[in-house]
Amino acid sequence: MRLGTIGPTVVLAALAIGDPVAQTVTVSAGGDLQDALNRARPGDTILLQRGATFVGNYTLPAKEGGDRPITLRTAGDDGFPPEGERMSPLAGDALAKVRSANGASALVTAPGARNWRIALVEFLANRDGAGDIIALGDGGTAQNSLTTVPSNLTLDRLYVHGDPDRGQKRAVALNSGQTTIVGCYISDIKAIGQDSQAIAGWNGPGPYTIENNYLEAASENIMFGGADPSILELTPSRIVVRNNVLSKPLAWKDPGAPPWQVKNLFELKNARGVLVERNVMERTWQQAQSGYAVLFTVRNQDGACPWCQVEDVEFRFNVVRDVAAAVQVLGTDPNFPSRQTNNIRIHDNVFDGIDRDAWGGDGYFALLSDAPRDVAIDHNTIIQRASGGVVKIAHGVATDFRFTNNIAAHGDYGIIGTDHGVGNDSISAYLPGARIANNVLAGGNRSAYPGGNLFPSMDEFRKQFVGFGSHDYRLVPRSAWLGAGTDGRDLGADLALVVDAARARGAPVRATRPPARGIGD
Repeated sequence: MRLGTIGPTVVLAALAIGDPVAQTVTVSAGGDLQDALNRARPGDTILLQRGATFVGNYTLPAKEGGDRPITLRTAGDDGFPPEGERMSPLAGDALAKVRSANGASALVTAPGARNWRIALVEFLANRDGAGDIIALGDGGTAQNSLTTVPSNLTLDRLYVHGDPDRGQKRAVALNSGQTTIVGCYISDIKAIGQDSQAIAGWNGPGPYTIENNYLEAASENIMFGGADPSILELTPSRIVVRNNVLSKPLAWKDPGAPPWQVKNLFELKNARGVLVERNVMERTWQQAQSGYAVLFTVRNQDGACPWCQVEDVEFRFNVVRDVAAAVQVLGTDPNFPSRQTNNIRIHDNVFDGIDRDAWGGDGYFALLSDAPRDVAIDHNTIIQRASGGVVKIAHGVATDFRFTNNIAAHGDYGIIGTDHGVGNDSISAYLPGARIANNVLAGGNRSAYPGGNLFPSMDEFRKQFVGFGSHDYRLVPRSAWLGAGTDGRDLGADLALVVDAARARGAPVRATRPPARGIGD
């Protein structure tokens, strides 16, 4: 292996055409990073000097000659998290830094670029927080064919952040083919008067893996859709979102803070085949939206995507906490034609701290509107502190709806549809043929609901948990809810899977096991 160096005087070892041996090139402070990217061949590694800052608008070129990835990374391993762990801002001093020279992206991909791995690099905010810091693929009309979509890309243990005062519109625009974002720390993504996202994609096919990241953004922490794709019939597909922390800092809610535009934690507007599991999603409040944390809301955003859809989604083993309301499902876009949202599975999650008094909004667990089809909500533990109700339905019939084996407080209105009464009246009007069975709806009126559900008082409800006040939602040993599910399982979420996932992520989540065993850090 030959070694080259690109420094201020631009010294680079000559690369023989066709040489199959991978090269390692070091780019020192003041060196020509773009030249190193242009010269690199499959299998090469480009090492950036530790602590050096590279200012420019850099492009990952398309390459020929094999499928071995080209790696761009900071030199050395000391002080950095090992592969498989998450980046920390504490490593920032040693990381090489890349910063845009203006409001354009610091790093983009050329059409057809493939097999690039970017690791252990810090990306700073663009000037005035404009645009995307990293743009994988093109979100506009220049990318109107699958043949030009970049693919086989990896972002590994990056530290990407906006300016603490001015923020940043978007950290990563994800409009590529196969892409993995793993172990990254993305923070201070926030804007005034416009949406901001840690990760957003709308004009790439996938598949995508977003795993073990800390993702902080004011509007949507993760979003797919939100602009019409330029590629005909494109829907981002085969998406895995696993073991991440999606968060909004409480400081952004402070009355003295700038009015950052706050919306939700996770949103799908055009996506198919999505698995969302073992994440911690925390804090969202009523501001630019009503405060629902998780949105499956199909949108033909600009009117040119009648094929836009949200379908085949599984949301499981997550902790969603401290939010104004929890889940919103939209069946069809009321503004432009779209396909019908269908096959949504929400199971074995803990929703803790749904509270309209603390976070605004209506305090409902779920809102179904505009006729979604085949929505199943099963085995969730739902803790509302101040609640308008459990499920609200509006603007059309939701067919093939199942609500089973959940633990929740009834709240003011329980299950209710617009212009109808609580319980059976609304169920008949809006949820024909629904299966609503083996749920706890504490504080509700048994006579207003189908048989087979439980209606303890709120005092009895709290006593079923090992430690309601300490957020320990395991059932006490003699609880009647043990083994009471339609499937013979305990009612509520499988807490072992939810809690162990939170602990594995190092997330500062509240304990759902006894304090002696602890969770998070």
